[in-house]
Amino acid sequence: MGQRLVIVLVIAAAAVYAPVAHGQVSINVNVVPPPVIFPAPPRVLVVPKTPVYYVPDTSYNVFVYDRHYYSFHEGAWFVAASHGGPWVYVPAERVPRPVIAVPVRYYKVPPGHAKRMDEGRGCPPGQAKKGRC
Repeated sequence: MGQRLVIVLVIAAAAVYAPVAHGQVSINVNVVPPPVIFPAPPRVLVVPKTPVYYVPDTSYNVFVYDRHYYSFHEGAWFVAASHGGPWVYVPAERVPRPVIAVPVRYYKVPPGHAKRMDEGRGCPPGQAKKGRC
């Protein structure tokens, strides 16, 4: 019986001191920020009836709200603290509501259109902008 007690204690000690396996979750978001860097603050126009401004003199979606620059680029949102960048990915749920609510007519490339334009040229989505088609 003494030998059984020793075995039980050894097993219990091993269970208590065994390394704990930790699970890891890794999410890779493969998004490329817009290549927009303004050498000086750009000209902005107000989006009527909103506190948001848009940049008309660029081919990218750029909005200004609360002293931050926001861009919807290739299906993802980015934010920059200044006109010179850097752009940082931001989940859509973290984009301020007034920016999300900007009517599509103030977008240079409306949501979903970049993909359709590439496909219309026989290009896989996202490849035309990378110079691959």
